[in-house]
Amino acid sequence: MSSHTRQTMQAVVMTATGTPDVLAVQSQPVPELHSPGQVLVRVKAAGVNPIDTKLRRNGTFYPDQMPAVLGCDGAGIVEAVGADVSRFKPGDEVYYCYGGLGSTSGNYAEYALVDQQALAWKPALLSFEQAAAAPLVLITAWESLYDRARMETGHTILIHAGAGGVGHVAIQIAHEVGARIATTVSNQHKADLVSELGAEYPILYPETNFVEAVMAWTEGQGVDIVMDNVGGPLLQQSFPAIRFYGDIVSLLLPDAKTDWNIARQRNLRTSLEVMLTPLLFSLDKAIVHQAKILEACANLIDAGKLKIHLSETLPLSEAARAHEMIETGSTTGKIVLSLDT
Repeated sequence: MSSHTRQTMQAVVMTATGTPDVLAVQSQPVPELHSPGQVLVRVKAAGVNPIDTKLRRNGTFYPDQMPAVLGCDGAGIVEAVGADVSRFKPGDEVYYCYGGLGSTSGNYAEYALVDQQALAWKPALLSFEQAAAAPLVLITAWESLYDRARMETGHTILIHAGAGGVGHVAIQIAHEVGARIATTVSNQHKADLVSELGAEYPILYPETNFVEAVMAWTEGQGVDIVMDNVGGPLLQQSFPAIRFYGDIVSLLLPDAKTDWNIARQRNLRTSLEVMLTPLLFSLDKAIVHQAKILEACANLIDAGKLKIHLSETLPLSEAARAHEMIETGSTTGKIVLSLDT
């Protein structure tokens, strides 16, 4: 159905900050192209990420622009393109991380406006649901390992929370480049999962001291890189597991109580990774870079070298339930809202 014949769409709208029940399905106008570089996407599936639950709880980045449609991750079919769009045409299958922060339309909706610079072609091997689960975690893992921590073939890497959304992708990206990977997990089921994805050494952290385990694994040297997907005291706890002049990258804001002494003594290079920065500050070059990451990952996926672990697919109307599942921490892998009804 063309956007010219359809005037309204279903969207999950955040009507106020608060618990998941502030998310309500409403009828909204289909967004119209208003700049020449925009693409109207008919959304087939939207990824649900922890950032969505934080924005719902605490308020979006644009509190004056309420109500808001959340959802940064999307996959769908190009419906219409602006005058300057040459790479994409109606009918193209795409995936992307764009919008959903409170100012531009998010992807918990049947249609979304996306800047052409943010789009990549959907991996052919993935369903729309699998593809919608991928962009934010792919970009986060790739930027963390390659751009922040400067990962190379042969590096030893400790990835915390390897069975999580970002962690399970980071393991595969590191494995593909020829790194050796240790990872912390909470139980044997998750240990089996990360081993299948390429982790050499799953460490069951409830029963094993990960620093001692890593030091034994690296013959007393420490790993080249630690990737902290958890935050809190784990950053400081990880310093002694890293070799002198090694790297640590964290997705979380360091705890104010962090004691940096060991990091300083070891000359550790410390990096912070926030993949939403290009969207928040309209950094065109960085948005293009992220789309290129998605293209590179699509090639790995279609070559059978990268899998997305999709744990739950829910209809759009159950967005509130998806938020509850993320906030209770009851899932391994990703949750997606399907609009394919």
